[in-house]
Amino acid sequence: MARFEGVYVAIVTPFTASYEVDYKRLTELCDWLITQGVHGLVPTGSLGEYATMSNEERAKVVETVIAAAAGRVPVVVGSASPSTQQAVAWVRHAKESGAAGVMALPPINYRPLEHEVIAHYEALNTVGLPIIAYNNPHDYKIDLTPDLLATLSKFENVVAVKEFSGDIRRVHDILAKTDLEVMIGVDDLALEGPLFGATGWISGVPNALPKEGVELFNLAREGKVKEASELYRHLLPLFHYDAIPQLVQSIKYMMELADFPVGPTRPPRLPLPEADYQAIKKAFEYAVNRK
Repeated sequence: MARFEGVYVAIVTPFTASYEVDYKRLTELCDWLITQGVHGLVPTGSLGEYATMSNEERAKVVETVIAAAAGRVPVVVGSASPSTQQAVAWVRHAKESGAAGVMALPPINYRPLEHEVIAHYEALNTVGLPIIAYNNPHDYKIDLTPDLLATLSKFENVVAVKEFSGDIRRVHDILAKTDLEVMIGVDDLALEGPLFGATGWISGVPNALPKEGVELFNLAREGKVKEASELYRHLLPLFHYDAIPQLVQSIKYMMELADFPVGPTRPPRLPLPEADYQAIKKAFEYAVNRK
């Protein structure tokens, strides 16, 4: 049985109108997602705007989510940082706070050589918390190829990969070359991933539509292709927004449409052009009005 199985929502961070972290709303969001059936929560990822937070805010967000989950679902913490030393510190904080694991990018501010990537994960491994290696070659400077993942998988605590390359063939290659669990990391492969062996999905749009996300993933895992495909086609226009640079603004607007507003994004992320909001609204209405 997979350690990180099912739909793990990479949760947004609610802000007040004055851009303060809204910890009360964050607690409400965690509770709502859990009651809607999601299998895990992932704070302080890119969707959570971790890069805009002070160290104090980031630590409190992690602690708030773990407290809100209250053991009902696992919490996996994003550990991305400019230096390996800082990333290790965030993994250690996650462990001390009661997290089930971490979602760990390779070095983010530097195009590392392969031996530097390996050394980075080796340092994270020493903390003793399960690691989901995060492969995002589009937004960062390194591709965690199946061959490189085979090397990383030799570390005891590297147990899974969040696969964000957008190439479904990677799932097959990773499963063939490693013993890692594969978690689809981009929403518009949420059907194909579980059909071909992914046991988890670190998701974005299910911040707004958690029940639909869980239903889709479960149908795909069960091999119910016809039912899953029908639902997926309605969700897919929304899911494409998870794979663009403006994903945070887009998903926060979807949450507003879902009657669960979570406030603005922090600069440098500003409101989108009105035409973009209209397109998101059209896609949202298509997703929820399937009959």
